[in-house]
Formats: sequence, C-alpha cells, structure tokens
Amino acid sequence: SQYSAVDTNPLSVYIMQPIWNKIIKIVPLWIAPNLLTFSGFVMILFNYFLISFYDWDYTASGTSPGLVPTWVWLFSAFTTFCAYALDSIDGKHARRTQSSTPLGELFDHGLDSWATSIFVLSFFSVCSRDNGKTGVSVYTMYIYLSIVLFNFMCSHWEKYNTGVLFLPWGYDISQVVLIAAYLLTGTVGVEVWQKPLLFGYYITDVLVILLIGFSLFLSFPQTLYNIHRAHLKKTLKNDSLYEGLLPLVSPLLLFILLTVWVVLSPSNILAKQPRLFLWMVGVAFSNVICKVIICQMSSTRPELFHWFLFPLALVVYAAISGLLGRMEEAVLGVFTTLVTAAHVHYGICVGRQLSEHLNIYIFSLKKRVQE
Repeated sequence: SQYSAVDTNPLSVYIMQPIWNKIIKIVPLWIAPNLLTFSGFVMILFNYFLISFYDWDYTASGTSPGLVPTWVWLFSAFTTFCAYALDSIDGKHARRTQSSTPLGELFDHGLDSWATSIFVLSFFSVCSRDNGKTGVSVYTMYIYLSIVLFNFMCSHWEKYNTGVLFLPWGYDISQVVLIAAYLLTGTVGVEVWQKPLLFGYYITDVLVILLIGFSLFLSFPQTLYNIHRAHLKKTLKNDSLYEGLLPLVSPLLLFILLTVWVVLSPSNILAKQPRLFLWMVGVAFSNVICKVIICQMSSTRPELFHWFLFPLALVVYAAISGLLGRMEEAVLGVFTTLVTAAHVHYGICVGRQLSEHLNIYIFSLKKRVQE
C-alpha cells in the first residue's frame, strides 16, 4: 500500500518544515533512512536511562533540587531536539534516496509508538512526584501517559480505517514544549516548576489541562470526523462497524487490566515502583499498537485479543487477589523485563522478515544479493 500522510499543523508547515529542509541537505546520500530513525530512538533511550540514573523514583526534583545536574537537563533538550529532527527528516531522506519502503514506514511508526511513552516518562522527572507541597501524583502520571498513548493509538486507528495518516497536531507542539521545558529547567532550575504560575496554578497543572483539552476536544473529535468523512465519501477501508472497531479491543482491554492493577493493588504498586510500572505500560502498549500498524499496512485483520493480555490478566489477578503477597514488586520487575525482551525480539523478527521479503538491508542502502 502506498504511504500517505497529511500534515496540517501550522507550527509544522511554516516553522519546522523549512528547518528540516535545510538540515536534510547535510545528510550524506549513502546513509540509510532507517539509520536516522534508529539513531533518534537510541538518543531518546539513552537520555531516559541517564535521567533514571539520577532520579529513579521521580523524587529528585521535588525533595532536593539540584540532585539532577544542570547538564542533564540541557542534554535532554539537545537529545529531544535531535530525535525530533531525525524523526522528521527520515521520510524526506527516504524520498531523496528513492528508498521508501514499507519496512521504513513500519520502522518509523513502530519506534514512535515506543518513543511516545519514553518522552512522557522522561518529562515526569522535571515536575517530580507529589511530595505534599508540589509535584504530580503518580496517578496523574498514569492518566497523563494513558491519554498520550490513546492519542497515538487514535491516529493509527484512523489510518486503519481511512488509509490516510493525519499527523496529529499534538506531536509537533509536544516536542517543542518538551525542548522548551528542558531548556527552562536547565537554565532556571527545577524550582520553576514548584512555584505557582497564575492564580495558584503550577505550570504542570496548566500542561496537564492543556493535554487533556487537546486530546478530548481536538484530537479525538478530529479522528472521528475524518472517519465520518471517509464514510460519506465511501472511501472507508472497512465496511462493517465490527471490522472498524476491532483494533480498539486489545488496547482498551490492556488499559482496563492495567487500571485494575493500579487501583486494586494491595501494596499500591504504582506508588512503590512508578518508573517500572509506567515503563511496562509503555512497552505493552507499543507492542499492541505495532500489531495494528502491521495489519493496517498489510490490509489484514487484527486479532481480537493480543497474546499479551493473557499473561497480564494472570499477573493482575494474582496481584489483586493477594496471591503474590510481598512478591508483587519482584513479579512486576520480572514481568517488565520479560515484556521488554519480548517486544525487542518481536521488533527484530519483523524487521528481519521484511528485509528478506523486500530484499533490502535495514541499515544500508545496498541491495541484498539474490541467493
């Protein structure tokens, strides 16, 4: 299927695109587009682990400002900008080198589906978790992450139904806000997040309100409108309502299971291990959404229940029924490790199969020699 995406965001069209068009000229023609995509993702990951090292439990900014060195915030701004740039030019570079492939599209969106949660988890270190005076509660973090992932899912669910990816406005705006937030933190210090901004509201409150507003009143209605328009024009990919809604079943069940665990956990697992739990949420979600992206690209039907829901349901049941007892944290750790390993393994397998099928290398523009 031919890849088609529509970007109508003024920030992107008038400000960012001209910048990317300048940057792309310095990229050598022998570099594979997937290498750009992957480099951006590695930078985000590296940055995430760097912040985690200084602030494992999201308390550093709230309890003793200065625990995270200034250079880390400035480095975060730098890596976020680089990742944003690389993610924006990889497609242009693919067209420039005439190497656009379904593998590239999947690679880009698949890594984006994982990067989305990592961006959010890194940002939480800036505002820190609730310490009674300032900060954001771990439950707010969980809801915030869920809304961002819901937004990401909506744009791909829309593409599954319409065949066109309408790039969400929130993406460019969120990247620019993230970079600005890191620069602000690096230059002024984390204290800036702990003083009320207007009418007793903190910057973090404003950002949460903006995000929820954006999602519920802009992104989601836009998705429904685009699907409705395709329905009127008779260009919908799926005839039945069941077929159209099918990709939403697994993500919704995933969210329900995770929320049940958060709310009913005997040891209050989210408060005990916010970083581990939220990382697991992001990875699980990315795996579910990758399946949808593959189905949408290959015009196949997604399965009703993603395999991952079964082990998760077992773990959640064991946790909330008290079966795990004091083992809950340890089981979360093992489960998170297994989920991450399964996701990486899945990505490598799909990449290898596609590169063999399309007779191309993932990170090189050289053609494979036919056996």
